[in-house]
Amino acid sequence: MPLGRWQGVFHDYANSSFMELLRRESPHLMPGAAPGPAEAPPEAPHGTTVLSVRYRDGVVMAGDRQATAGFQIASRRIDKIFKADEYSGVGIAGAAGPATEMARLFQTELEHYEKVEGENLSLEGKANRLSQMIRMNLPAAMQGLVVVPIFAGFDEKAGAGRLFKYDITGGRYEETNYDAQGSGSKDARDALKKLWKRDMAREEALRVTLEALIDAADEDVGTGGPDLVRGIFPTVKTITRSGFQDVPDDEVRRVCEAILADRTRTADGS
Repeated sequence: MPLGRWQGVFHDYANSSFMELLRRESPHLMPGAAPGPAEAPPEAPHGTTVLSVRYRDGVVMAGDRQATAGFQIASRRIDKIFKADEYSGVGIAGAAGPATEMARLFQTELEHYEKVEGENLSLEGKANRLSQMIRMNLPAAMQGLVVVPIFAGFDEKAGAGRLFKYDITGGRYEETNYDAQGSGSKDARDALKKLWKRDMAREEALRVTLEALIDAADEDVGTGGPDLVRGIFPTVKTITRSGFQDVPDDEVRRVCEAILADRTRTADGS
C-alpha cells in the first residue's frame, strides 16, 4: 500500500475519542444501539441506590449490592461502583446491563484519550464525556432501559473532591456536598441532609455514607441493606490525592455492625 494510503489509515485511529472510533467501526456497540424487541427482556435487572459524599480529603462513593427485576431480587452481590481512572469513579443506577456496559466503555474512553493525547482529561472533561454517553443512550432509555450514573473524583488542579449528577438526556449538574441516585436516593439524600458536615474526616464520612444507605434500605424495597447472615455489605470506595481506593470489607462490616448495634439499643430504649 502506498505511504499516503497508510497515513490515511493511521489518521483514522488518531482521534482521541474512543467513542468516535467505535461509532465508525462498530456502531452496534454504542450506547443506545438498543436490541430489537425480541431481545429485550420484559423485566431487566435494575441497580438501585448509589451515592457520593465530599469530605476533607476527597470523596466517598458507595452503593448497595442488590439488583431487582420487578418484584424479584435479580442479584444480591452486584457491584455498582466502578473505577473510571486513577482519580475518578462512576456509580451506576438504573438498568444494570446497559449501566455496567456504559461504565466499562467510559473506562476505555478515558484510557484511549490518555494513550492518544499523552495526558489525562481534566475532571471537568471526564464529566462532559460521560454526559455525551448518557445522551447516546436516550433511545434505549425511552424504551425503559434508563441509565443515570453518578460521577465523582478528585480534581488535582482544585485540590478537592467533586461530584456530578445527570439526567436521562445527558444533562450534567455539579453537587457541592453530596448526592444519591437510584430508587432509594430520596431517602439517602434525606439522611445525608441531616448527617453531612463540612470537612469531615474519613472515618466520619464513611459512617455518614453507610448510615444513609441503611436508611435507604429501611424505606426502599429495591435497596439492599447489610446482610449479616450472608456477609454482604455495601461497596465503598474513596477517591483522594492518593487515587481511587477500596475501603476494606472488614472495615465496612465493622461500621455497619456499629450502626445497627446503636439503632438496636435506641429501639430497646436502653
